[in-house]
Amino acid sequence: MKRRLALLAPALLLSACAGPDLQSYAAEQPRLDLRQYFNGPLLGHGLFTDRQGRVKARFVVRMQGRWQGEQGVLEEDFEYSDGRKERRVWRLRHLGDGRYSGQADDVVGEARGRSAGNALQWAYTLKLPVDDKVYEVQFDDWMWLVDERVMINKARMSKFGLDLGEVTLSFQKL
Repeated sequence: MKRRLALLAPALLLSACAGPDLQSYAAEQPRLDLRQYFNGPLLGHGLFTDRQGRVKARFVVRMQGRWQGEQGVLEEDFEYSDGRKERRVWRLRHLGDGRYSGQADDVVGEARGRSAGNALQWAYTLKLPVDDKVYEVQFDDWMWLVDERVMINKARMSKFGLDLGEVTLSFQKL
């Protein structure tokens, strides 16, 4: 019995790490096009939960997106419940075939995104300031378009493959 458990444990760990399959959303409507959704003003409400599910931060984010052809800019202004403010400006590119790339000053290298149906999955590394240090953490960032105005966003944060917590957001086009 112990041998069976020892053989089964790695498979269970790997399956626990597996995320949703992007293509399973391919037929979902409305179809997500970042160039349309992130064009104009948006308002978001979100929170960060640690790996035990405790809410550690709440925030409001005001966004302004604009596109010219395949190039876009998304300005994000965060205000946290403790009064902190943060700004991130994404420079986005539509690469065709549901693929996107993005860069921001606090993103290491380039974010890579793929969309199918109403869903988008981003992968990137963010420089996250905590107290007097900056940590590079990986984001597995998923967005689902609910209707033409509302999007739900869940992003898992990890470092060295260990789960740090999750960011949950609701966006609304204004």
